[in-house]
Amino acid sequence: MASVEARIAAAPGAAGEVAVAALEDVAVASWDAYVDAHPGGTFYHLSGWRRVIGDTLGHRLHYLVARRDRDIVGVLPLAHVSSWLFGSKLVSLPFLVYGGPLASDVASEQALVDAAWELANDLRVDALELRGRDAPAVEREDWQTVTSHVTYRKPIEADTDANMKAVPRKQRAMIRKGIKAGLVAEIDDDVSRLYATLLECKRNLGTPFFNARYLAAIKQMFGDKAEVLTVVKDGQTVCSVMSFIYRDEILPYYGGGGALARQYYGNDFMYWSVMERACQNGIRVFDYGRSQRGSGPAKFKEHWGFEPSELHYGIRALPGRSLPDHNPDSPKYRQFVKLWKRLPLPVAGVVGPYLARRLP
Repeated sequence: MASVEARIAAAPGAAGEVAVAALEDVAVASWDAYVDAHPGGTFYHLSGWRRVIGDTLGHRLHYLVARRDRDIVGVLPLAHVSSWLFGSKLVSLPFLVYGGPLASDVASEQALVDAAWELANDLRVDALELRGRDAPAVEREDWQTVTSHVTYRKPIEADTDANMKAVPRKQRAMIRKGIKAGLVAEIDDDVSRLYATLLECKRNLGTPFFNARYLAAIKQMFGDKAEVLTVVKDGQTVCSVMSFIYRDEILPYYGGGGALARQYYGNDFMYWSVMERACQNGIRVFDYGRSQRGSGPAKFKEHWGFEPSELHYGIRALPGRSLPDHNPDSPKYRQFVKLWKRLPLPVAGVVGPYLARRLP
């Protein structure tokens, strides 16, 4: 990391020079203050993920700070993930949907990208990947655009009835069926019901999932900003979701349900409950997150009246290396999914965390 810490980049068009260095623990509050003040700052840029991903998943984190004189003019969170499926990558950020450089000007963004590229070479990874929600200010030559996913964001009204009317008619019918079935939404202080629901849901989808410690670490780190809503019927858990609350936005992130959710339209009711509660708490943007183009989750979100928006993901292979295969429809992944769906839940709970931490 010494070469990056020593890096000084000229800042044409701005007074002074830009210095890029590693984030020090004493500067964490300043990092978060910069993210909070930046119009492009997201929940995933917050410094707390450095502890969550590093401590519970065991990856090495490299949080880069750009400064002009003593002022922060940019930040870039990065994690080094080695995977037997995806190779060795430096990613901003793995397991999350947004990231990439956050900067005050073009020169600062360029300095961060240059420093990340230098770090990627120092670490001898296969590729550097930046997951931006917004378009980069810097033209990135020799980068490949990743177009497999889109995101879904939409303003919500201050009135609950207005939000219900904004949902297309067929989807409103699904929500009302859940209400008629007697479903009830509850806010949890812990992640026990959420984890049990997600373990089954992910297994049924053929996807390994993290252990409960990872979810608990998120809840502990972010507190009320990581809200867990669980839907029940007659005392039985139907489905559950952890939503991230940041500024005036809510981002339902880890959620799902099993057989009861399908029987009682639990997922429809659950996401409506998240939206209704957000509306009542003054939140004005509902971020449904990313989905693969044309997938079932993408169609589900579009049934709610959400339109897809482009994500600005870019990946660049290091000299002499090949880009990892990101295609989830490739034969090797389809076979893996088929096998995983057959696993007993206890086995998925033991083996899944080991694999999930390697699937960025």
